[in-house]
Amino acid sequence: MSNESSLRPESALPQGRELVLKVIPMPADTNGNGDIFGGWVMAQVDLAGSVLPARHVRGRMATVAVNQFIFKQPVRVGDILSFFAHVERIGNTSITVQVEVFAESFRTQGTYVKVTEASLTYVAIDEKGKPRPIPR
Repeated sequence: MSNESSLRPESALPQGRELVLKVIPMPADTNGNGDIFGGWVMAQVDLAGSVLPARHVRGRMATVAVNQFIFKQPVRVGDILSFFAHVERIGNTSITVQVEVFAESFRTQGTYVKVTEASLTYVAIDEKGKPRPIPR
């Protein structure tokens, strides 16, 4: 792990958001540049984003849209990633969630850098995969 993490700007952790996932990327998750592969980060964001909608949907759901996805900083091997989420909107069959990802160096924990943010929409589905109303 490089010490470059300390060169990135510091960022405060978000208020009013729930910590839904923490994970440490490993060497197998890297791209050709030695940073963590963006597709791996996207998969983790999708998992983290599904936590809050699952409380409302109470059953099957599917990711139907990635409305926005911004990579702000590279993620490095050994960074501790913290995923924070909040529900932006609940519709009849869908829920939109905002996810923010912060990295902290394993060696110098306590200093956070926002590395990714995304907005995703999930839809409640029935046993046939068709949209269904979200219970109120």
